[in-house]
Amino acid sequence: MTDRNKRRRIMERSMRLGHCICNPRQACPCPEFRERNICRCAGERPEDMPTDVALTALVESAGCASKISQSDLRRVLAGLPEVTNPRVLVGTGTCDDAGVYQLTDDLALVQSVDVFTPNVDDPYTFGQIAAANSLSDVYAMGGQALTALAIIAFPIEDLSHRVMAEIIRGGMDKMAEAGVPVIGGHSLKDHETKFGFAVTGTIHPQRIITNAGAQVGDALVLTKPLGTGVISFAAQVGRASGEAVQAIAASMTQLNRAAAEVMVEAGVHAATDVTGFGLMGHLVEMALGAGVTIEIVVDRVPRFAGALELLAEGVIAGGIERNLEYAEDYEELSGEVPEPLRLLMYDPQTSGGLLMAVAPDRAEALVARLRAAGYAHAAIIGRVTEPSEGQIILRGGADMPQEDPVEEPCCSSETEPEIEVELESCCCSAPPEPCCASLATGSGALPALSGAVAQRFGAFMNAATADGALTLKQKELIIVALSLLAKCEPCVRTHLKAAREAGCSDAEITEALWLAVSMGGAPLLAFYNSLSDGG
Repeated sequence: MTDRNKRRRIMERSMRLGHCICNPRQACPCPEFRERNICRCAGERPEDMPTDVALTALVESAGCASKISQSDLRRVLAGLPEVTNPRVLVGTGTCDDAGVYQLTDDLALVQSVDVFTPNVDDPYTFGQIAAANSLSDVYAMGGQALTALAIIAFPIEDLSHRVMAEIIRGGMDKMAEAGVPVIGGHSLKDHETKFGFAVTGTIHPQRIITNAGAQVGDALVLTKPLGTGVISFAAQVGRASGEAVQAIAASMTQLNRAAAEVMVEAGVHAATDVTGFGLMGHLVEMALGAGVTIEIVVDRVPRFAGALELLAEGVIAGGIERNLEYAEDYEELSGEVPEPLRLLMYDPQTSGGLLMAVAPDRAEALVARLRAAGYAHAAIIGRVTEPSEGQIILRGGADMPQEDPVEEPCCSSETEPEIEVELESCCCSAPPEPCCASLATGSGALPALSGAVAQRFGAFMNAATADGALTLKQKELIIVALSLLAKCEPCVRTHLKAAREAGCSDAEITEALWLAVSMGGAPLLAFYNSLSDGG
């Protein structure tokens, strides 16, 4: 019901000023009052405020493509003072995903904020994507997210409050999935909808993973496909299929939490999440931070179905152009790189995957574990080749370079050659430790079991022993029993140690050993006793 007295009081004040008190850019009475008899300054709202809206139709740039470009951002930041507080362990110097502030010798805060416009039409799904995207910054640093504050800009005078409520509900539900309570927030009126979160987490000061730690020889691993930007833009202009939109929505709402946990266990050297600056923009930051050249095999980069076809048809959003403006200067092409595939490297992503630099002998095992954790498209996409001032080589073809770094032996003996097998290639313990079996013969040493086959076997074993329906602790007890049943002395010794490190008690280990003896009989008991006698 219209409050006539309130309307009269406010309109009289506006007319005396010569400006609407809610929007000084227009006079009073405003066009809406003349056309629809509604005074928004008096709190009046249309009875038919829309609830079923296509959010992407109400914004200029969708998702992380709405962010300020790297070029403009660098110009702005270049004129600001540096932060010199000694407790700031990670600041703005490397354009990292989050800031890190040390509290104590073994505790630091990880803090980040991320806000962007809708890139899907459904409000609830948009809220979920915004939450997953905001959390990724903390995950990319190897941190644990603790709390979140919601930030929303919304055209409350044009859209129903129910739309805003659904956006926030989607974000809170996704945060709840991550185990992160939303403890407050901030809202403001805007003509475009924007939503996101400020996230606070914790990390050990000695275990921070930055985007600047890549080392020469490292493999580059990406966990999610590219193409969310081009498909979102195609949806805005009516060129995307429903299947493509559903595919990117499923990816964007997937948390990067499990990928971060696998990443930390693998001991990666560097990581970042791929968002609005595109894969190329984040590669440039990684290369500049570490002072290296990175080579990407473009055909190995995972991508959403239909993304290349849209780019080939000229469906190229402004976000790609802004990313080209910054990162193209660091690009070098090698071999045949089709233009649509090249442009995909610059496509701004929303809630994209994690990009990791990891030692090459751990890369296949890392990918296997990521896929087992639900990241079906995780792939090795390139490598760090040499020190430099920062360069990205985009190479055509699907084959990875063959010139692998020389592997250091895990043990050596001048008088009694041995077969050398790294523990990571035969079991799941981390960090890897030497696991050598002295099997030399009188006629000369056997050849070392190393190379690609050993690495693939190691990847298989790492995937088989990763947490799943059975925990690592349960699996180590099983492996202890199987090792004894196989009468493999180094396996028994290695996995007895691994079982204890996984939290198995002596009583649990003893029961597992007795199960093996129950199947192998007295000879197996004698074999184990001989191991015990030998220490």
